[in-house]
Amino acid sequence: MRYALLSDIHANLPAVRAVFADIDNRANIDAIYHLGDLTGYAPWPNEVVELLRERRIPGIAGNYDSTVATEYKHCGCRADSPHEEELSHISYEWTRSHVTPETKQYLASLPFRVDIRPLGGHVSGPTITLIHGNQTLNTVYVTEDRPDSFLEKMAHDAGARPGDILAFGHTHKPWQRVVGGFKFINTGSVGRPKDGDWRACYVLLSVEAAGSRVEFIRVPYDVDEAADAIRVSDLPDEFAEVLKAGGTTTTRAASTSSATS
Repeated sequence: MRYALLSDIHANLPAVRAVFADIDNRANIDAIYHLGDLTGYAPWPNEVVELLRERRIPGIAGNYDSTVATEYKHCGCRADSPHEEELSHISYEWTRSHVTPETKQYLASLPFRVDIRPLGGHVSGPTITLIHGNQTLNTVYVTEDRPDSFLEKMAHDAGARPGDILAFGHTHKPWQRVVGGFKFINTGSVGRPKDGDWRACYVLLSVEAAGSRVEFIRVPYDVDEAADAIRVSDLPDEFAEVLKAGGTTTTRAASTSSATS
């Protein structure tokens, strides 16, 4: 079985369209799942949700989705400075005021986690657990520098067994690691990468009886279209610069061709 896993689209319609075009051009992809945070920071929350619904893409609730759906007091995002915290509140309030009742209803319907058994269940094989943050909260940042003990506890608390796979997002930085026989995959971000590469990122996960293989796919898209739409909206112009710089203060990556790693 071969899965495409998308996370943290964050209302970036040009980015997710480019990702779907890339997926559609590939052979033998059995299913697509999203790992939450469909809204926030860009001006297409309703259009992104509608596109996922049209394509019948199943998935889970990110922190942005569940907080918008429940009218929570903030988005559950972590800010590194008072200025970034202020920007996160502006984004959240803009999103809450612009989502339609249909979008909000869809966001409220998303489950916290999804478990996938690629080989069915009648034979032994790995379980793929999709979450947004960690096994308890969709607001926890599971970063690459987490110690082995943290990851092993995460897997055990999720009910995983050695050989199982835990896939998540939230940090917007892709990575993978094997600890204690458990495979951990951070799928990165389709719509708002923070690893210095402006291109959309998603994961191809291949699973068979002998094991699994992970590919991080980077897809160029019309980032200027997204940036211009942010600038003409009431969202902060800084969000446009974040997209073009890949979440860093440096200039965006020079490469404009699709690549895997």
